[in-house]
Amino acid sequence: MNIAIGIPAFNEEKSIASIILQLKKKYQTIIVCDDGSSDMTGDIADKLGVILITHKKNLGYGAAIRSIFLKARELEIEALVTFDADGQHRVEDIESMLKPIEKNKTDIVIGSRFMEDNSNVPKYRKAGIKTITGLTNVATGLKISDSQSGFRSYNKKTLDNINPSDFGMGISTEILIKAKKMNLKIMEIPIVILYEGDTSTHHPVSHGTSVILSTMKYVSIERPLSFYGIPGFVLFSIGIFFSVWTLQIFSESRQIITNIALIGMGGLVLGGLCIMTAIILYSTVSVVREKN
Repeated sequence: MNIAIGIPAFNEEKSIASIILQLKKKYQTIIVCDDGSSDMTGDIADKLGVILITHKKNLGYGAAIRSIFLKARELEIEALVTFDADGQHRVEDIESMLKPIEKNKTDIVIGSRFMEDNSNVPKYRKAGIKTITGLTNVATGLKISDSQSGFRSYNKKTLDNINPSDFGMGISTEILIKAKKMNLKIMEIPIVILYEGDTSTHHPVSHGTSVILSTMKYVSIERPLSFYGIPGFVLFSIGIFFSVWTLQIFSESRQIITNIALIGMGGLVLGGLCIMTAIILYSTVSVVREKN
């Protein structure tokens, strides 16, 4: 099987050489995407003889994964493993990540930090990841334990059919949403994560915000009637209630209670806008899908 290891890297000069040297002992095709690093990351990777993709400026984790996907597709890779450059993943776990792909048991394998006890994961990260994973599960209908793991393996079917577009950390969720829509098989296996002083370069707040916004974006596109229509109906109903209440008070006392009237008007306007957005977006998405 034609296997490639894809490494998105941004300012990882301290760890990139060690990781590449370990990988080269067993894997021939290593793709490194230097995402606009300001240090020696790209130079080190290039001298070690990997396939190097260089972004002239930092575009984001998602952009690096997208570039790796495109390069793997160009090379007709049959199995791609994405592997972080910060030293948190163990090279020896790659074999386990590939076995389900090689045996055609699944299309995507996620290396989960939470299928087994992994007490060395910082508590604040664990809480944040589980919150985001819960949101992802609601959006996709999946039941996974670690939606944000960067340690994944993909088969050729996945590489050929999924076109990642998110440039930020939301790409992990985007891929899962698109995979679920295409009925691709997804499974998890337990991995050990190495947190030595918390080596992650991703700020937890910006990471969480990026993922949540990305999830909302894709859910709004995939399910516009639910995403916009239901809140719109609720707001419009509230607007009608308070508007009727305003008219009732006026008919009895010839007075307008400003607060009640404003709530009524606001509910009608916002609810109407949400309902219109739901209808327009649903129609637009339907037309685009029919053309494709």
